[in-house]
Amino acid sequence: MQVLVRDNNVDQALRVLKKKMQREGIFREMKQRKAYEKPSVRKAREKAEAVRRARKQARKTAIREGLIAAPKPKPRVPGAGRRPGGFSASPAPSAQAAAPAVAS
Repeated sequence: MQVLVRDNNVDQALRVLKKKMQREGIFREMKQRKAYEKPSVRKAREKAEAVRRARKQARKTAIREGLIAAPKPKPRVPGAGRRPGGFSASPAPSAQAAAPAVAS
């Protein structure tokens, strides 16, 4: 896996790397390999995952064919899901309010 570092911005490159690793399932695999998993438990987990995938695929197919109604989209809340320090609902303080008052 390869990530380019642009303008010496290591923080952004690290974020991109973590996102790629998350998508590939590396974190999940690392968590599973942390401890020994008995073969019977592994088979049961893999079977449950396969059933979950099959149900999801069947549900998507049924929605596409119009057999069942698509779930209603959740209402979007402005500003939700953003990182802290980004957009804020409160207005920024003006430059005059930030300047100390000068007594004459």
